[in-house]
Amino acid sequence: MSSMDLEKLKMTGAGRAIAVLTSGGDAQGMNAAVRAVTRMGIYVGAKVYLIHEGYQGLVDGGDNIKLAHWHSVTNIIQLGGTVIGSARCKTFTTREGRLAAAFNLVKKGVTNLCVCGGDGSLTGANIFRSEWSGLLAELVQKGRITDTLAKQHDHLNIVGLVGSIDNDFCGTDMTIGADSALHRIMEIIDAIMTTAQRYLALVSALASGADWLFIPETPPQEGWEDLMCSRLEGSRVKGSRLNIIIVAEGAIDINGKPISSNYIKDLVVKRLGYDTRVTVLGHVQRGGTPSAFDRILVSLGVEAVIALLEASPETPACVIGLSGNHPVRLPLMECVEMTKLVQTAMNEKKFDEAVKLRGGSFENNLNIYKLLAYQKPAPSESNFSLAILNVGAPAAGMNAAVRSAVRLALAHGHKVYAVNDGFQGLANGEISAINWHDVAGWTGQGGSLLGTKRTLPDKQMEKVVENITKFSISALLVIGGFEGYEGVLQLFEARCHYDELCIPMCVIPATISNNVPGTDFSLGADTAVNAAMESCDKIKQSASGTKRRVFVVETMGGFCGYLATSTGIAVGADAAYIFEDPINIHDLTTNVEHLAEKMKKDIQRGLVLRNEKCHENYTTDFIYNLYSSEGKGIFDCRVNVLGHLQQGGVPSPFDRNFGTKLGVKAVQWISEKLTETFRQGRVFANSSDTACVLGLNRKVTSFTPVTELKDVTDFEHRMPKVQWWFNLRPMLKMLAKYQTSFCEYVPGEIEHVTKRSISIDCGF
Repeated sequence: MSSMDLEKLKMTGAGRAIAVLTSGGDAQGMNAAVRAVTRMGIYVGAKVYLIHEGYQGLVDGGDNIKLAHWHSVTNIIQLGGTVIGSARCKTFTTREGRLAAAFNLVKKGVTNLCVCGGDGSLTGANIFRSEWSGLLAELVQKGRITDTLAKQHDHLNIVGLVGSIDNDFCGTDMTIGADSALHRIMEIIDAIMTTAQRYLALVSALASGADWLFIPETPPQEGWEDLMCSRLEGSRVKGSRLNIIIVAEGAIDINGKPISSNYIKDLVVKRLGYDTRVTVLGHVQRGGTPSAFDRILVSLGVEAVIALLEASPETPACVIGLSGNHPVRLPLMECVEMTKLVQTAMNEKKFDEAVKLRGGSFENNLNIYKLLAYQKPAPSESNFSLAILNVGAPAAGMNAAVRSAVRLALAHGHKVYAVNDGFQGLANGEISAINWHDVAGWTGQGGSLLGTKRTLPDKQMEKVVENITKFSISALLVIGGFEGYEGVLQLFEARCHYDELCIPMCVIPATISNNVPGTDFSLGADTAVNAAMESCDKIKQSASGTKRRVFVVETMGGFCGYLATSTGIAVGADAAYIFEDPINIHDLTTNVEHLAEKMKKDIQRGLVLRNEKCHENYTTDFIYNLYSSEGKGIFDCRVNVLGHLQQGGVPSPFDRNFGTKLGVKAVQWISEKLTETFRQGRVFANSSDTACVLGLNRKVTSFTPVTELKDVTDFEHRMPKVQWWFNLRPMLKMLAKYQTSFCEYVPGEIEHVTKRSISIDCGF
């Protein structure tokens, strides 16, 4: 869609009316979605109505359906639950209830409805849409509306946003609320060093390194009690003092008999005599502030408005889903029917089919959990050795990647070396063997337990080669940031001088800056955005009850503006200055005037983010002084430099899961390359495809040769020349009430959801 098409949307939006409601159970992130739909609707010239108390409010009408203004959704993005309420409504399941709902919408002139809820809520919306013409005809017949009014509102457009902590809706990679629920679960698991829904149980087991997992889709075989107790006993013998068992709601054995947490507790106490505690998380998972990811899903709200304005009577009701990091439009009832097939397969005890129907991501998570949970170190018989090192600044998730890589490599029979302090440690011989239990408990630890430095290998290549020879290193796994990528590129280019460097080399991108070419996401970036977001939330809260105040906040990221942009969207910033989006003094003056106008009215607090290297002259202090001077008499100003707190803290659930899976993928690739390049008693890997960056692009993992990435790299500013997230900038500006061009915005395409589409979905 071109910018001209979006201008047409503005013309289309004028005179239109959109209503938004939340339904079913609360899910963190619903407020961010409501805010995005409201502001995008107003931005394109439509009237937007907020329906309070879900379908019940739609049926009751009156004050439950309120016209929204721009400031109606101010300062709600950080709140959990849904500020417009969410109530289950039996009346709406009847025709009489839907008749009342139709009357209430027609009275307001609404023919576009955005519903945020689970599959039941969305199915109800589709029934409502299919009955719409009949409902209006009945209202005309009963004399409640005129025939003219009915013709003016002759069809209802429906768009759904999936708000559910369970992440059990077929077709979308993530649902609103699931990531936040994982945050709550991991906080509790970390604190007690157990859990509920199936997806949540699986991912939290992977992220926490749980000893045993019970989920309905893969019930344990006969005799599981003996096997589980044996494994718990074995871990204690090897020094473990704590075991974690995660039980999903609805867990059953192979015969369909329920498995409860209390049954497992009694079993462990009786068989092993271990002190055992049960923690039932329950509604804790629905509470708390939304995660950064759930807030950034506001992009789905923007897409929902565009889909509504583009809809016609022939357009099927759709759901806005997520495919990797891109919004997609999914036929609503195709998703609902596929979701129901999962439960059908479960009821018929076709558990393998149920797993496949849950999608590629669920299946990958399950397979990797089994791989790591059930593998044991093999006798060293492969004749290969792998060295693992961290390079660059510390990033959350590094340790999770090291742990999974070490354990899978040992399971493959390789000898594994840990290298301390990056390439410098490799040159200095700070190399030692690392074993299975050396990495126990690493998944949830922040920073780099191996130690990491930014030093590149080019100045000490002779020593690097000497130690690769001395320790008979057959392959390198580098987990790090831009320096890790650049260092492996230097090693590859030195192959023409040193045969010893003709070994497989893999880079797992790990940096809070998210500036490594060849991947959309780097390890540590999600944790950093959450850390920056939480700090900004606290900064804004610190001014509650005071006079109008603007905060200027500096983020890290080098020249890369990912951290500032993502944090800006997550906290509802008024501006986010980054290097990739050049600014001048006119832009700054316009921003100050714009913010001053907003703060003369209803806004009490403003937030301006600045990437640390966004401009050589427009420093954080300069921007602070400018805002302080120009805002005098309207608002006062404060400055905050977040600094290294963005690197600290425990990894987010995403980074734990991401690191674990990348470590597995890397070792699988390295093992294949070692086998392929082993000739005449030695490894000789000299082709470009043996030195790669392991990246996640959209939702596909790929190994891209470092030489291919040279042409797409801006080495001066240490980042890729083209970055996917830059297209989020217009959304950030629009949500801050700036008139901005959407010429770069690419609307989601219709993707059908069938057994075939799910079977070929690679997931991640």
